[in-house]
Amino acid sequence: MGKIRISLLAKELGVKSCLLIDKCQEKGLAHITHHANTLLPEQAEMIRQLFQPVTKVIPAKEEPKGKDAPVPHTIEQKKDDKAPLQTSSVVKVIQPSKIVRIPKAAPQQQRIVKVTPVKTYWKKKHPPGVLHHRKKEHGEEAAGLKKTAIKEKETKIVMEPPITVKDLSSKLGIRANEIITKLLLEHNVRTTINQILSEEIVQLLGIEYGVEIEIRKREAAEEHNFIAEQISTKTEDMVYRAPIVTFLGHVDHGKTSLLDSIRQTNVAAGEVGGITQHIGAYKVEMNKRHIVFLDTPGHEAFTAMRARGANITDVVVLVVAADDGVMPQTEEALNHAKAANVPIVVAVNKIDKPGANSLRVKQQLANLDLIPEEWGGKTQFVETSAITKKGINALLERLLLESEILELKANPKNPARGVVLEAHLSEGRGVVANVLIQDGTLRQGDIILCGKTFGRARLITNDRGIELCEAGPTTPVSVSDFSDVPEAGDKFYVVGDIQRAREIAQERQKKERETSLARHQHVTLDSLYSKIAEGNVKEIKIILKADYKGSIEVLKKALEQLSTPEIKVKILHCAVGGITESDVLLADASDAIVIGFYVTAEDKARILAEEKGVEIRLYKIIYDATNEIKAAMEGMLEPESKEVVLGQVEIRLVYNISKVGNVAGCYVKTGKITRNSSIRLIRDSIIIYDGKLESLRVVKDDVREVRAGFECGLKIANYDDLKVGDVVEAYEVQKIARTLSV
Repeated sequence: MGKIRISLLAKELGVKSCLLIDKCQEKGLAHITHHANTLLPEQAEMIRQLFQPVTKVIPAKEEPKGKDAPVPHTIEQKKDDKAPLQTSSVVKVIQPSKIVRIPKAAPQQQRIVKVTPVKTYWKKKHPPGVLHHRKKEHGEEAAGLKKTAIKEKETKIVMEPPITVKDLSSKLGIRANEIITKLLLEHNVRTTINQILSEEIVQLLGIEYGVEIEIRKREAAEEHNFIAEQISTKTEDMVYRAPIVTFLGHVDHGKTSLLDSIRQTNVAAGEVGGITQHIGAYKVEMNKRHIVFLDTPGHEAFTAMRARGANITDVVVLVVAADDGVMPQTEEALNHAKAANVPIVVAVNKIDKPGANSLRVKQQLANLDLIPEEWGGKTQFVETSAITKKGINALLERLLLESEILELKANPKNPARGVVLEAHLSEGRGVVANVLIQDGTLRQGDIILCGKTFGRARLITNDRGIELCEAGPTTPVSVSDFSDVPEAGDKFYVVGDIQRAREIAQERQKKERETSLARHQHVTLDSLYSKIAEGNVKEIKIILKADYKGSIEVLKKALEQLSTPEIKVKILHCAVGGITESDVLLADASDAIVIGFYVTAEDKARILAEEKGVEIRLYKIIYDATNEIKAAMEGMLEPESKEVVLGQVEIRLVYNISKVGNVAGCYVKTGKITRNSSIRLIRDSIIIYDGKLESLRVVKDDVREVRAGFECGLKIANYDDLKVGDVVEAYEVQKIARTLSV
């Protein structure tokens, strides 16, 4: 048996959590301050013992046999009362206006019944017989209605996100105002009846109300129903999958010309059937193996797709012109690739130009933690030229080698699933989606579910307009006949029932508005403390923009020095210039904060940041930026616990008082002892007990504290092994806020 929460133990014992916390602290468990804290099994058993019911056993006397046997009655009963005989030996009398707990048949479920006295005027007007008759006539129906109104409490409920306070109130059968008040007072969470709650808060409320809440995400269940049962992971069915490569780099460094050169080289070699040019992607064949190149506008589209969850790129080729070297967009593209956590191959392009210097490019990239293999690093560098075709084959070989290391495999026997690259509405064909199949085989007539749309793959074509009957893994194709235009980055998968696909698509459209309200909330400096408390943040990711390169270096160094072993400050990207849409897209995909120093944000970037919920902070003084982040981080650090000894008390006499236990007459030698302080009982320099005081008195008066040089009497809670000469040491545990040493 593992640890148990205070809230669950309180529910088990039928008491309030606050009472249980007080008992735990009396027993020396000072770390128990909240109902979400946990107890070890032996600690929980100790607390259970405190709440064991004490039953007084009344010895049964021999009852005289015969008619004259006396009937036992309580003092409260009058002699002339004709009360029915009680079957138990102890008779409990229900006093008016007192709360009586009546246990139900089910364990740990109680109903509170309030017994109210009968009004005196009713007794005067109606004799006992009439009263009984009226109760029978009018009271039983009302009582029966009340009984039917009380429903059995459910122990497990299933809910689908997004979950509002209103939904939770309806499921739990608890008033919404009570839930809102509980969240505000106990969890410091301000909410409204229609506000969406996080999954953590919903689960915590379920624990506190004693109900297990299962949050079932419909989309995950759908994918499981439609895909998981059909997917085969047999080793014999798995085949090599072509790597998916994206070209990133600075403007005019030759990304497009390099792609065109790769395409023309393969055509010149006579491999006409080995190339599939497609809107959004190219498929190239080399040595009977394929490579898929994504033709994207740049790192912005790459990051936008990643922000939508479409991590389809296996390898990134960073294109750097040998004559220009590393430029601002080169560094920006590199940071986007690093944030996506994909392997990087560097193509040093334009090596044929007179001012080309590949060594300088390697040195610049080495300063950005991209170290070449010949220098002991892990990054592969290839010198290329789109004009002379130099290094093209070497680049393709390096990409194939990188894919072998990644061990990319797929199963063509599975139903197709992949990602939408782009989609549009065509006059002749209707809705056309350009998709990339990641796994499985897509066949004509397959039913496709894609985001909020569905359809049947009636026509599958390549870029030349040639109709395909089927397309295997890592094949870019064009598919027509969707109910609506899907969005770029939407995942698609083949399902078996078109009616079910229609229902799911309609349900997603219906919940689109609710889902947008419950979308991911990005980290801000104001929310850092709650995020780290939930365990969601281990590092602060920052995108840094400034007016000068020198300002960037100083600010970057100052921010990185704020890192601690518990939480790191990571600079994802830094550059000179204003805050652009690209910066906001990277922050959205990476959950980062954008910091600007003596720069402003573009209008489009500001609007996009508001839509995505990305925080932009602008500063003019370096210390303001570092101090704000430092303050946010210090709020996240757990306070240090420091034990402070208050004083020492010597036991000089021990008295035994019946029904109380051993009481010590003491003399305060040093410092002081307080009523609420923790104490240690020391005998022969060995601590034999650690706990709390039950009482502290001077003569007959209860006191809060006794200082050095005075005598006092004390009683240790739940401990009686006291001897003359023992020392009671009073101490307290202080919480000290931690600061960062910069």
